[in-house]
Amino acid sequence: MQFVFASNNKNKIREIQQLLPQSIQILSLADIGCHEEIPETADTIEGNAILKANFITQNYGYECFADDTGLEVTALDGAPGVYSARYAGEPSDSIANMDKLLENLKEETNRQAQFKTVMALNQNGKQYLFTGIAKGTITLTKSGQEGFGYDPIFQPENHSLTFAEMSAELKNAISHRGKATQLLISFLNTIK
Repeated sequence: MQFVFASNNKNKIREIQQLLPQSIQILSLADIGCHEEIPETADTIEGNAILKANFITQNYGYECFADDTGLEVTALDGAPGVYSARYAGEPSDSIANMDKLLENLKEETNRQAQFKTVMALNQNGKQYLFTGIAKGTITLTKSGQEGFGYDPIFQPENHSLTFAEMSAELKNAISHRGKATQLLISFLNTIK
């Protein structure tokens, strides 16, 4: 089984490939010759995942899946949410995003947050959505070198480490993207 994964984010592609069984091969956007920036103009995480998947299916004819992820912080009414990748402005900069978030939370005692990933799968003319959520808290400082994005300041529930301090195996087992991907894999296994 082969799908395009509608992303040029090498970290995301590596994480997804680690999660998928060997029977499912993924192609990146570069693999299919798509070098343009796919517009992410929806105002929801679900909407952006759907936009990306539909763009590939409509313009390149491939069955594909796409994801969008946001960090939703309770004290900030769900921000940065759909704007997580560019929270500190253009171009996207993980360090600047984390610094802005920590600054915006410096007076807050409620540091509850959740990562939300939505995957949109386009297959056989139908679309399916899979959602994964990881609840946790925003730490006071950055810690860890693994992962990417907000991982150094996100500590998942029932763990004493940030995502950036965890092994890839542990993070993938409990993360938002890992959960959404497992739902996707379970679905694909039912239609073989």
